[in-house]
Amino acid sequence: MDIYYKKRRWKQIIFVAAIIIGIGSLLYTNKLVKEVSEEERIKVERWAEAIKIIGTSNDLTSEMTSFLAQVSATNKTVPIIVASKDDKIEIDKNIEYTEKNREKVLSRELEKMKTRQEPIVIDLGGGVKQYLYYRESSLLVKLRYYPVFQLAVIVLFIFVAYIAFSSARNAEQNLVWIGMAKETAHQLGTPISSLLAWVEILKENNTDDKIISELEKDTERLEKITERFSKIGSAPELFPENIYSVLGNTISYLKTRVSKKIEFDYAFNEKMELFVPMSSALFSWVIENLVRNSIDALENKKGTISFAVSEKGNDVIIDVTDNGKGIPKSKFKTIFQPGFTTKKRGWGLGLSLSKRIIEIYHDGKIFLRSSEPHQATTFRIIVRKK
Repeated sequence: MDIYYKKRRWKQIIFVAAIIIGIGSLLYTNKLVKEVSEEERIKVERWAEAIKIIGTSNDLTSEMTSFLAQVSATNKTVPIIVASKDDKIEIDKNIEYTEKNREKVLSRELEKMKTRQEPIVIDLGGGVKQYLYYRESSLLVKLRYYPVFQLAVIVLFIFVAYIAFSSARNAEQNLVWIGMAKETAHQLGTPISSLLAWVEILKENNTDDKIISELEKDTERLEKITERFSKIGSAPELFPENIYSVLGNTISYLKTRVSKKIEFDYAFNEKMELFVPMSSALFSWVIENLVRNSIDALENKKGTISFAVSEKGNDVIIDVTDNGKGIPKSKFKTIFQPGFTTKKRGWGLGLSLSKRIIEIYHDGKIFLRSSEPHQATTFRIIVRKK
């Protein structure tokens, strides 16, 4: 069961919903912007008509003059410049400037207005024409950019909420993991002590040495597993360990406990030396997890698990390769997440714990280097020599 597929699906649904909301907000705001823009155009045209009437009529009544003045006064937001054919500015409205910089500000504003829309021509008769230029009011500009600002705030809020939720969830998961691990270590203590006692009894009764030897190995393995679980949640002490020896001992133990169809291929031996600061108990756990994943990938068929160790500067590189069924590219980013598993049984914690052990405790890296179905799947571990 891949619980991360479901989580990813929910994230995609939320993402699509956010896009729909954002597009809807933009469309609605654009509709409002268009309506306000048309209103401003009508207001400016009325303003131009009022100027024309005032400029061409000589017999206006006081009531008409008052009415036209009121029409002119209704525009309190739209910046306007009325200029002659040679760009001599006759009238300006709703543009902020001081007397000192008036000419400079108005000239700049006039050039901006020319690039945005066609002017309204005011025919004063006798071949005299004036040109009314205008641009959007500050209110319309704010309305136009409001959905972008709104969307940015929503995205920021979602991002902060996601970070806070993820941190809280990770902290809770860590506490659960640590508690479960330490309780497991505690529970294993009693049966291990009992097994040690039974091994001693078997020795006294002259039981086959081979049987006793295997029982001792398994008991030691249980003790090591208990040690591993007890170290979860606390920073382990790292000591210089011969990586060839750690790998060799781990492989030797696994060899006798897996199917005879599986071959282990490696070119090193325990006499070779390459020391790396590590917790051997935890590091061998990582190797065991990778090997068991390879065994599952081979699906009880004949196959090979290969190990390669190399050095690059201060880094030691360990590659674990199998020729099993492989891992789909769509799963590359989720295989190290808690709960991910392709098996019918299992908690899906092996690779997640391995990543934690290598990257947090050993300050290294572990990742899926490559995977070709039924050809080669390689996991790579990188740790530092010092």
